[in-house]
Amino acid sequence: MRSAADLNARETPLAILTICAGVAFLVANDAVAKLLTDRYAPIQIVFLRNLIAVPMIAAVIVAAFGPTGLRSAHLRLHALRGAVMVLGAWLFFTALSHMPLAEATALVFSAPIFITALSVPLLGEHVGWRRWGAVLVGFAGVLVIVRPGSAAFQLTALLPVGTALCYALFMLSARWIDRAERLWTMMLFAMLFPMIYAAPLALTHWVPVQAGDLALFVGTAVFGSLGLALIGQAFRMAPAAIVAPFDYTALIWATGLGWLIWGDIPVIWTFLGAAVIITSGIFIILREAKQEA
Repeated sequence: MRSAADLNARETPLAILTICAGVAFLVANDAVAKLLTDRYAPIQIVFLRNLIAVPMIAAVIVAAFGPTGLRSAHLRLHALRGAVMVLGAWLFFTALSHMPLAEATALVFSAPIFITALSVPLLGEHVGWRRWGAVLVGFAGVLVIVRPGSAAFQLTALLPVGTALCYALFMLSARWIDRAERLWTMMLFAMLFPMIYAAPLALTHWVPVQAGDLALFVGTAVFGSLGLALIGQAFRMAPAAIVAPFDYTALIWATGLGWLIWGDIPVIWTFLGAAVIITSGIFIILREAKQEA
């Protein structure tokens, strides 16, 4: 009979492949959304993506767990998280309409930095000087990419940083949800409430959807849902300290798709800043794992 350690060791490579696949799907979602920003307002893209994704996720839940899987004891918290989620998605899709995919993706990597900083006031956690040092280093990496004060600086570069902040708030708020609640149920409400919030704003910016773009909107829903599901599954298969650093493979996909579709080649500052942010993020992840051990 295999021990739990043996089973975990066998699942670790699969968990790594799972999170890499999930990250690839999320970047594909972002790339498709960037294509759509040429013709549609970001808030309309958010609304239609979620409008398509919600029934898909609900169908999976009912098939796997029955109608009771659609219920949650944390509707007010889901509603609050939905507001944060729709703001983060709108900020990121707006950023994609103005800047290269790889650069926007690199700036979103600052999320672990915000998570660490906000865990003190929101969760009452203790953060030692090493992790605070990593936070400062990570912000330095953000400044390398944004380059305030230089001729290349654009205010739109701050939009993905806002997305990272929203993502951090979204992730931290998950700590307040009962661990017994299913991942799929959390995903459902993470799509449902942003769809509700985006609806009235989307109508004020509505552009009739071209028939050729329907497949792209379906693509954002499928890629986004698959990405979130696979990443969530990866964290269930192996410790966070093992799988979380592979989230940064997003930069590889974003750089490749940005070059293939738009011919974008990130400037050296993007790579340098991303390297600093990634190093800081990995240190924070490993340090937190050590504190929990």
